[in-house]
Formats: sequence, C-alpha cells, structure tokens
Amino acid sequence: MRPEAAAAIQRLEALGIRLIVATGDHPAVAETVCTRLGVPSAGTLTGAELDALDDDALAASLRETVIVARVSPEQKARVVSVLRRSGAVAFLGDGVNDALALHDSDVGISVDTATDVAKDAADVVLLEKSLAVLADGVEQGRRIFRNTLKYVYMAASGNLGNMISAAAASAFLPFLPMLPGQILLGNLLYDASQLTISTDRVDRDALRRPSKWDIGLIGRFMLVFGPLSTFFDLATFAMLIGVFHATPSEFRSGWFVESLVSQALVVLVIRTQRFPFLRSRPGTALLVAVFAVAGAAVLLPFAPFAGALGMQPVPVGMLLALGGLVVAYLVVADIAKRLFFHREDRPARPTVDRRLHRAVGVS
Repeated sequence: MRPEAAAAIQRLEALGIRLIVATGDHPAVAETVCTRLGVPSAGTLTGAELDALDDDALAASLRETVIVARVSPEQKARVVSVLRRSGAVAFLGDGVNDALALHDSDVGISVDTATDVAKDAADVVLLEKSLAVLADGVEQGRRIFRNTLKYVYMAASGNLGNMISAAAASAFLPFLPMLPGQILLGNLLYDASQLTISTDRVDRDALRRPSKWDIGLIGRFMLVFGPLSTFFDLATFAMLIGVFHATPSEFRSGWFVESLVSQALVVLVIRTQRFPFLRSRPGTALLVAVFAVAGAAVLLPFAPFAGALGMQPVPVGMLLALGGLVVAYLVVADIAKRLFFHREDRPARPTVDRRLHRAVGVS
C-alpha cells in the first residue's frame, strides 16, 4: 500500500469519483486495506452473493457497496457492465484476472509494471504506479475541457452577433460599416487574446464534477448572447449616427473600438458562472491579453498609421459614450449569464455527476 494512496483517494472523491474495490482477495483483507486508506466500507459483497443477484438487484446493491471481494474475472466484468448502465466507468487493474473488466470498462487503466495481458486490454497505461497520477489527470482534463468550452461559447456567440450586426448595418448605411482590413485586424487581435484562455484559472466547483459536450447548450448560449451583442452594436450605430453625426471614417473607428473592446472584455464575464474578479479571478495571462487588446483598440485610431487602416481619431465625447456602452454591455451580459445558467442548472434537468460512477479494480 503506497503512502500517498489515502490522499489520492480523497482527491478523487473530491472530484466526484466514487471508488469501488473489486478484488479476488478475502473480504477481511480488503476491509483492512480500505480501513487503513480511510475508505469507509458500507458492507462487503462477495462473489457468491453477487451470483445470487440479478442485474437490477446488483445495481441497487452497488449504490451502497464499496468492496466486492472473492470475485472471479467474469464477476469483475459483470460489476463493470452493471455500473455502466448508470454512467461512465473507469477500471484500474494490473493482473491477468483484470483483463475482462479492463476491456469492458469505458476507460481501462493499467500500469507499466502490469502483466502484458492487462496492458494490452487497457486504454491507458500509467508510467507511474500511483493513484495521484489519476487524480492529476482527471483534474487537468476537466480544466482543459472547461477552458475549451469557454472559447467555444465566446466564438459561437461572438461570431453570430458580429454577423447580424454587420448585416443590419449594411442594410441601412450608405457606406461599408467596417472595411475588410479593419475586420481582419480586429479578428487577429481578438483571437490573439483568446489564445491565453488555455492558461485561465478554472473555478474549484467546476472541477468537482465532470462536464460533457452539449451542443444544445452551446446553441442556446449562442442564441442568447449573440443577439445581446447585436443589440449593443445597434445601440452604438444609433449613437454614432443620431447623436454624433459620425462621418464614415468616424463611424468605422468608433465601431471598431466598441466592437473589439466589448468582445475582448466580455470573456472575463463569460468565463465563469460566478461574479467576475470578486469570486472568480481570471488567469494572469488572460487578464493581460484582454486588456492589452482593449487598449490597442482604443489607441489604434490615434496612431500615426491610422489613416492607412481607414481610421481617424475618435472625439473624446464619443470615446466616453462608447465606454459607457461597453460598461452597460458587460453588466447586462453578467446578469444574462446568471439567468441563463440558473435556468440550465435547474434540478429538473438530470446532471452528469448524478449518473457518474467509477469502478476501480484491485487484484
């Protein structure tokens, strides 16, 4: 028994992973090991008792059972199959008698010191024989997936909003709302800032449960935040034309500033379901990148080469008004985000973590 095993098991449980020990050893041996590891045993199910249960009764028993002892390779595989009816199952084993269960699980995990049969049946072979590696892998995988979702949410909703805004502006303006070069420059700067999302912090509560790819959720998010972005773009158009009577060059410069600043900064709101900054701090690289891009957007119309980009300096009054619109957009986006995820997280919707089980086999 490795000294760090108890701490690793606690980390796995904190990540929402349930441990079941399936072993061919005597129940007393398995219970002693679990006691030393701090794993509470709610009773031990033996192989003989397992054979007396049908699949439904076994599934009910496994909801409470931690130890399944004196089991054969076929019985281990049956435990895995029954658990898979309720959710995803990972099985860890290193012996010949674990091969069937490794093969039947969603993710079969072995170690490089295992038998060749076990390694061949496994999907993942650990180079270090430590449960801490599993905990690190699960946590890092969830962090990567969550950060990937942040970019997907931002790209889907942002692109939809920009497309609608550009189409609406082109319908009533006698000039191009933004030049092709300005669009490409804005996209380049924005995408450069989004590269740092991969380094962003992930909220601890988001790591405690598994995530899943839900294209329906992404679509609903896009249909809420895309039009929201368009609404503030249209408010910008109305202000630039109706209040400041902007020339084509001033209009393009003003919309470039508003569009890029709001697009860069709103990621700080969307990246978390919590209140940004106060309850969820973004990663340093992301924070520096988005403010650098926002600063560049404000300064570009004043640059010596602004004319070559089709821009001109934005009047101070117009710049302040644009800043007010951006602040209003961020506030409304945070409110919309809270309402959106509150509706999506209602108890009536089954969540992945309620259905998730993990079986870890020990030879």
